[in-house]
Amino acid sequence: MTDFTGFDGWLTIKDEQHTLDVNQLEKPFTVSEFIEQCNCSLTTDYENILINGEVASFKVNQGKWVFFDLKEGDTSLNCFLPLSQLTVGIKDGMKVQVQATPKLTKWGRFSLTVRKIMPKGEGSIKKSFELLKKKLAAEGLFDLARKRPLPAPLQQIAVISSTGAAGYADFIKILNERWGGLKVYVAHTQVQGIGAPEQMIRALNYINQHLEVDVIALIRGGGSADDLVVYNDENLVRAIASSRTPTITGIGHEVDQSLADLAADVRASTPSNAAEYLTPDRQAEMIKLRNQLRSLRELTLREIANRRAQGQRQLEEVKQKMLSAVELSLNHLHQEQKMIAELNPGKVLERGYAMVRGEVKVGNELEIERIHDQIRVKVLKVVDKTTGSG
Repeated sequence: MTDFTGFDGWLTIKDEQHTLDVNQLEKPFTVSEFIEQCNCSLTTDYENILINGEVASFKVNQGKWVFFDLKEGDTSLNCFLPLSQLTVGIKDGMKVQVQATPKLTKWGRFSLTVRKIMPKGEGSIKKSFELLKKKLAAEGLFDLARKRPLPAPLQQIAVISSTGAAGYADFIKILNERWGGLKVYVAHTQVQGIGAPEQMIRALNYINQHLEVDVIALIRGGGSADDLVVYNDENLVRAIASSRTPTITGIGHEVDQSLADLAADVRASTPSNAAEYLTPDRQAEMIKLRNQLRSLRELTLREIANRRAQGQRQLEEVKQKMLSAVELSLNHLHQEQKMIAELNPGKVLERGYAMVRGEVKVGNELEIERIHDQIRVKVLKVVDKTTGSG
């Protein structure tokens, strides 16, 4: 929008960003004024522009600042950014895309203040992947000891994805087909492009701070290496690794691997596979339940049969013990009867002995009983066998 105000020897042109006094065109600028005016125009017209090129003369100064040239053939642009904002692995010769604002420095040198940088092309993406992977692995970010098992059964999950993407639709469809009943929170973000990592990081932070969910799933369908490179962003990888809530990734196809996959607690090969990992299969669970019931019934019947057999064995053992006790008692009784029979006076007489009745004293009569007769006798003399006296 251009607005012309009162004309009294002066004409001022206004737009939404800056005001230019045309009379100033006839006046000389100071150097600093001109640089300021140029930067004002550059910021207005070219703020956060995207530029593709090849990295050259890459270096880090004082462990704080990154400088490199962005080349195309024999042309180049000077680039600068703080080291803390470098979230991907970079080296000379790599193809990259930068988001930057052009600036004229106070020394009159034109440069790009880089906000974000992302490798482009399969070869450059692979190099960047390996550089950053080595750095983060050395910090232990991908160690198996850091991995947490996902809780089960799941009640609530959060999904970070583009809701318009086919991968998201497949994920939700399989969730519902396999089990259903899950409460799903969805954070709609970009899943490709230079601004995607920052959006996903904000979503992760919000979920961890404000939602009580069992797991966070980061998903997107297949795509080119350029599409998937956002999942190799260092800040995003660190956010996944430090998530309070366990994480699962389902990114691209089975052959695709990102640093986000390595940092997550669980890596699924695709969005569909992530849905399968998170939910049991309803049909499979029904079959499993029927098999368990069948096994339980068979186990119960076997237990009843075992208990019955055990009871019968115990009864038989009691019976045998009782019979043995009775037999033993009868044997004892028989022995006692035999002993009593042996002590019967009639038995003694049968063996040729006699029984004498009466007081053995000289002059007394005694009665002698033998097996077939009884005799009455008179005692004439009694001799003590121990002393031989009468």
